[in-house]
Parts: sequence; structure tokens; C-alpha cells
Amino acid sequence: MNNQSNPLRTADYLMKPDAPVGIVGYGAYIPRYRLPASEVARVWTNGLGGTPINEKAVAGLDEDVITMSIEAARNALARGGIDPRQIRAVWVGSESHPYAVKPSSTIVAEAIGAAPNIQAADWEFACKAGSEAMQAAIGLVGSNMAGYALSIGMDTAQGRPGDALEYTAAAGGAAYLIGPADNSLAIFQGSYSYVTDTPDFWRRSHETYPSHGDRFTGEPAYFKHTVTAGETLMGLMGTTAKDYTWAVFHQPNVKFPSRAAQILGFGEDQIKPGLLSGEVGNVYAGSSLLGLTATLDAAEPGDRILMVSYGSGAGSDAFDILVTDKITERKHLAPATRTYMARRTQIDYALYTRYRGKLRVE
Repeated sequence: MNNQSNPLRTADYLMKPDAPVGIVGYGAYIPRYRLPASEVARVWTNGLGGTPINEKAVAGLDEDVITMSIEAARNALARGGIDPRQIRAVWVGSESHPYAVKPSSTIVAEAIGAAPNIQAADWEFACKAGSEAMQAAIGLVGSNMAGYALSIGMDTAQGRPGDALEYTAAAGGAAYLIGPADNSLAIFQGSYSYVTDTPDFWRRSHETYPSHGDRFTGEPAYFKHTVTAGETLMGLMGTTAKDYTWAVFHQPNVKFPSRAAQILGFGEDQIKPGLLSGEVGNVYAGSSLLGLTATLDAAEPGDRILMVSYGSGAGSDAFDILVTDKITERKHLAPATRTYMARRTQIDYALYTRYRGKLRVE
């Protein structure tokens, strides 16, 4: 086919399922342990210089992507109120799956009672693995191949000792039960994805910690993809920032999402409920998804939300979401995201080192 004789129209980039689809239930999970950023600075810089966040959540000795995904999934099911056997897909997005060869998704599906008559898979795309799974779930349900699908974004901290990531790479995430719009507390009105080969962050096989391109991660990576995705989706939907009650962005630190919001025309008051990075750190695959749970906790019927994820490598998924009347009756059926944030036990760098297995004993 000659592409010049059949050019793509801009409208062709909008992703919208044939059947209306929405969020039937959602759930968050954040571990209770907290490492203050000042502890990282004390160990590596003698306390000199500033810290990008207040503290970060750290998984305990008995926690990993699978256990945390199960907790978040149960919260999503509690809000959704459906029999888990109605779920036809369980997808877990992460860049810190506990097994190199063995899916996390099958264990999660078994634990919540969704197995065995389902499709299950693990997703990877750095920090947007969870929103990739969400896009696929929208398509699966929207094509009537499934009544319900469960998409999860969850991670544990992987920062190299002394690296800038050690301040912000935290643990936690969110789960979303995707289903028919008439049973949803929020409806997907449209979505858009934007990806390029921009290697700002990577981890090769057998390497323990990821590497990153320092300042390269800003303009050509995060901002290029986040702003383009948000701007393009708003163009496709015929909206501007003023048409949205809330906006949620990927949160690798405090400054990046605030600046992205400003570029797109949003005010700080529109992003506050979902801006978690200053309090508990970035949680990789669950970052924007976790921010969306906090926003849904605060949302009211009729609120409109723009959510834009970001994953290194690189790409962004943008979603236009409309909150329905069902949010009022369902958001209190599981713990609020800020309840998990308030539940905290402070640890020092030594305990953090033990919990994250940074000391290897042969």
C-alpha cells in the first residue's frame, strides 16, 4: 500500500474501544517502611546538599511485586464488587518482577481466585509497564473478548547505592479492574500512546542495578514524551487544561510532574491529590497509576481526569477519564491511598540495606 496516497489522519491516532469501557474498581498498596531522604544523604554526602523528596517507601523482607500486587488487586476487587472468576485477564506490569523466568501474574491470579480460566502475562516497559497493561485491558474489554480484566503496576526499589535514584526509587503501586462502562466508577473517553527509541534508562541481563543518562532523562526523554502525549490527546479530544478537574503525571521527582503540568497549562491545584513523589517517592511502574488512585479517592461525580504515564526507553500513555456517580458509593470500600501513606514505620539506612538485600553474604 502506498502510504502517501493513504495518509494517516491525526484522528486515527486516538485509541477508543468499540464498546465503552471504564474502571470498575481500583486499589493501591504502599509498604509501611519509610527511609528518609536525609538518611541517604547522611551516608553518601555527609548530609550535604538538598534532597529531592522527604522519604520513600521500602518493601519489607516478606514483600515483593507479587505480594504487593495481591494486596492492591484485593482492594480493586473490593471496590469493584465482582466475583474474581469473571476476570478474563490478569496482567502485572513491573520492572522488578521477583522471577526472571516465571510469571508474577499467574501467582496473583491464583491468590485472588481468578485462575484458571484466564489469560495471564507480565508486562515490561520500565515505568509505564502498568499503563501498557491498562491500554491492553481497555482493548480486550472494549472488543468484547472479555467482561473484565485486571491491570497492575507495581515495583520495588532498585537504585544503586549512592546513586541519585536511591533517593526516589520506592516501592508500591496500584491495580485496576477494567470492565463495562455501565458498571464503572470512571470511564475512559479516549487514549493515546507516544513512543520512540530514547535510551535514557536501562538494565542489562545479570546486572543488579539500572543505569541512567543523568540530565538526558529530562528534555529528550521525560518531557518530550509526557508533554507530547498529553498535548496530542487533548488535541484529539478537543480539550484544554481548563476542561479537566485533575491531572496526573509520572512522578520520578517533585519537579518533573509540576513542570509538565505547567507546560500543558495545568495549575498546581489540579495535580495535588495525585502528586505523591514528594512524600513517598517514585514507584516506577505504579507511579502514575498510584497517583490516579489518590486522585480517584478525592474525585467527585463529573470530574474529568487527564493521566499521562512515562516509561524510559521511551514512551507515554495518556488517558482522558470521566468520573461517574458510582465513585461515591465505591471509593470507601477499600483503604484510601493516603491511609497507606499515613501508616509508616521509619527505618535507617542499615535496615534499608538489609531489607533490600544490598549486602550479599556468600
